[in-house]
Amino acid sequence: MNDYLISVLLGIVEGLTEFLPISSTAHLRLTQALLGMDLSSGYWKMYTVVIQLGAILCLPIYFRKRIAEFLATFPKGKDGSKTLTNHPLSLTALAFVCTAAPAFLLSKLIGKHLESLYIMGGALLIGGAVMWLVDARYGAGAQQKTTDLEQMTTGQALWIGCCQTLSAIFPGTSRSMTTIAAGQLAGMSRPAALEFSFFLSIPTMVAATGYDLLQSMRHSPAEAHVSSAPQDLHGWIVLGIGFLVSFAVAYLVVAWFMGWVRRRGLMPFALYRLLAGGAVLFWASRL
Repeated sequence: MNDYLISVLLGIVEGLTEFLPISSTAHLRLTQALLGMDLSSGYWKMYTVVIQLGAILCLPIYFRKRIAEFLATFPKGKDGSKTLTNHPLSLTALAFVCTAAPAFLLSKLIGKHLESLYIMGGALLIGGAVMWLVDARYGAGAQQKTTDLEQMTTGQALWIGCCQTLSAIFPGTSRSMTTIAAGQLAGMSRPAALEFSFFLSIPTMVAATGYDLLQSMRHSPAEAHVSSAPQDLHGWIVLGIGFLVSFAVAYLVVAWFMGWVRRRGLMPFALYRLLAGGAVLFWASRL
């Protein structure tokens, strides 16, 4: 297949799956495997990092008014009841530290597991079951204490940050799934948990992609998770296409997903994860 078409396809996959609770990492790896691509190729590892950054950059644009509101009311909040320690921006930073510190310490372990079909399939299955049970118990009709990020507590942020570490260690778990499920378990409504998932994704993904890019510049390709930048115009064009497609698709997905969760919940995504996880494990067993 033409490299430009491959780039469009991978950009669409990344944009569609980055913020849905179905794991973008697993879907990108599976798509690359189905296309017969060399998953150990330094260039395509670099490509994956860049298109993930393209997807994440849609969030500051989509939530620009909400971010501006938080910045304008920091640290006292809209009603003046917040402090430096429990403002939504502070809680996002706290959850990010709880996620980033263990992920950094376990970075070598994470790298070894990124391409394991068994781990991806198992994580999809387990995550689907967890999402199904949590949404059935704490979804529509359940009593929620937190319906807005202004009502979040320090304990909720700590809990969500620690739970999101699982998505960094086990590809296929999904940052979105762990954040939403953990938020619901902690008494947050689906929309509030989803919005916090998006806000937490900004520093988490920027740090993760920035770290991988830094590794590529400080070490030789054999030592780094990704290799150096493209060496010719063709490589840059392929990279640019994937970045732009991922950004555009992700923006549309975020807008759609916010409305979907408010009206219908997460059960269809849980069912998809169960089916996809079973299919991946079956495929892995036949290889």
